Amino acid sequence: MPTSPAVLVIDDEKSLRDFVRINLEVRGYNVTVAANGADGLSIFQSQHIDLVILDVMMPNMDGLEATRRIRQISVVPIIILTALGEESDKVKAFDLGADDYLTKPFGIGELLSRVKAVLRRARWSEAQPEQESLSFRGITADLVRHKVTAEDKEIDLTPTEFNLLVYLMKNAGKTLSHRAILQNVWGPEYGEEAEYLRVYMGKLRQKIEKDPLQPVYIQTERGIGYRFEI
Repeated sequence: MPTSPAVLVIDDEKSLRDFVRINLEVRGYNVTVAANGADGLSIFQSQHIDLVILDVMMPNMDGLEATRRIRQISVVPIIILTALGEESDKVKAFDLGADDYLTKPFGIGELLSRVKAVLRRARWSEAQPEQESLSFRGITADLVRHKVTAEDKEIDLTPTEFNLLVYLMKNAGKTLSHRAILQNVWGPEYGEEAEYLRVYMGKLRQKIEKDPLQPVYIQTERGIGYRFEI
C-alpha cells in the first residue's frame, strides 16, 4: 500500500494552519505544521517531506528565505501562500524555486487541486524517461540527470523550469497554446493562468538566451502561445 504524502505547512496564522492541516489530514495526507520559517526549515531537515506549503510573510525567517534554503538542499515541491495583489512576492518566489502559489483567501477545492497537481508533477519528474536526452541548436536536456547545458555550459534550472523546457523541446517547431503548455506542464487543473506562464517564460529566457529581449530559442506567438525554434 503506497505511503501517504507527507506535507509540511508553515504559516504564522494558526487558523490558516489548522484549516490546511485538517482538510489535508481527512483526505489521507500526513501533515506537520510550523509557525515560522526557521522552525519549518528545522523540521524539513529532520523529516521526510513530500510537499511544503508556506506563507510569504512570517516572523523568524520569511517564506522567501525558507524557499531559498530549501532549494539549496532539495527539489521537493513548494507552494507559496500570498496576499491578494502581492505579485512581486510571486515573482520572487518563482525565481527562488517555488512551484506554485495560492492567493489568500482560498477555498478547499483550490487547495486540494494545487496539492494534487504539484505532487503529480513531482512523480512525473521522477519517472524513467523514454529517451535519455534532447538536443537542439546547442541546448541539451539530460532527462536522466535532470541537467541542462547551453553551449556546453550547465544551466541551473528549477524543477518546473526544467519540465517546461523539456515540454517545449519535445514539441520543437510547433506553436503551443498557453492552455496546452499549462495543462501539460502544470496539470489539467490549469489553463487560464497566462500571466503565470509569462513569468516562467521570462525566467527561462533569462537563463538560456544570450539576449532575453531578442530570444533565439523561445519565440512568442502573440495571443496564442510559444514555440521552441528549431
